Amino acid sequence: MRIAIDAMGGDYAPRATVEGAVLYAKETAGKHQLLLLGDQPTIQEELSKHHLEPNYNISVHHTSQVIEMSDVPTTALKQKPDSSLLKGLQLHKSGEVDALVSAGSTGAQMVGSLMILGRIEGVQRPALGSFLPTEGGVVLLIDVGANVDSKPINLLQFGLMGSIFINYIYGINNPRVGLLSIGEEKSKGNELVLATYPLMAAHLPNFIGNLEGRDIMAGKADVIVTDGFVGNNILKFAESVMTLFDSSFKKSIGKNLFSLLGAYMVRHAFHEMKSSFDYQEYGGVPLLGVNGISIICHGRSTSRAIKNAIRVAVEIGEKKVNEHIQAQLKMRGLQ
Repeated sequence: MRIAIDAMGGDYAPRATVEGAVLYAKETAGKHQLLLLGDQPTIQEELSKHHLEPNYNISVHHTSQVIEMSDVPTTALKQKPDSSLLKGLQLHKSGEVDALVSAGSTGAQMVGSLMILGRIEGVQRPALGSFLPTEGGVVLLIDVGANVDSKPINLLQFGLMGSIFINYIYGINNPRVGLLSIGEEKSKGNELVLATYPLMAAHLPNFIGNLEGRDIMAGKADVIVTDGFVGNNILKFAESVMTLFDSSFKKSIGKNLFSLLGAYMVRHAFHEMKSSFDYQEYGGVPLLGVNGISIICHGRSTSRAIKNAIRVAVEIGEKKVNEHIQAQLKMRGLQ
């Protein structure tokens, strides 16, 4: 496959993006073609810091502009036609690459992907998921910001797309899909949830019913569906909790000798718990529903996160996730 990487996107770009590409190329012996987009002299300088084998299959495509995090997405896409992000999407649309990976502006990538790549036939709205830790592993929360307002059919499609992604990329057969509500009873919830419940019950064999906020990290489901307004707030709250826990833990261990001894004894457990929150392990997530592979990474992505995001892009293509989504929508009459 041919993977375009927005080398200028992200808080640690281009160092992290270039190093991530090199790490992936090294691990896979250059099996896939990696195209780094951005300012060529800057990228070449970063590449010179690494020992590159001839078979790494990494090339550079020069672009003169960068979409910043502070830019208004729709405005930036119009005013920066030679940006690394936009050029990557255009190359994908023209078939010159098979996927795009970016840790840049999430808003610009979502808008650009929809405008340029379009939607898979039958998908009404694309959705963005995010992984959260649970007692038994992780759960995919979807949508986490692609759609502020949603309709019942949208949530149903989010659940279907999320379960297909989890199934083919992470090997979870018949993933359990839950609907986020304020009570487990099907009579609980707002108008959107009440109207969505019977649709999911009728069309998703792996639907397990409503779940409450306390169930998100309890491991009761593999996919939890909500609208983007609620999902985005949950995601940011979860990130803030871990940040608070981390800083509080560090402050506490320095208070006295007993605290230091206790911290030493539980350090392995603490690191294991912290790693379960680590977005780097999952690299990035696709904007599910667009007619292509657009992988959105965390803005603070390190080289390891970029490497894993490239892996996800390759697996989505090789396992034909988009084709499975389109086929399932057609088979279930959900187009």
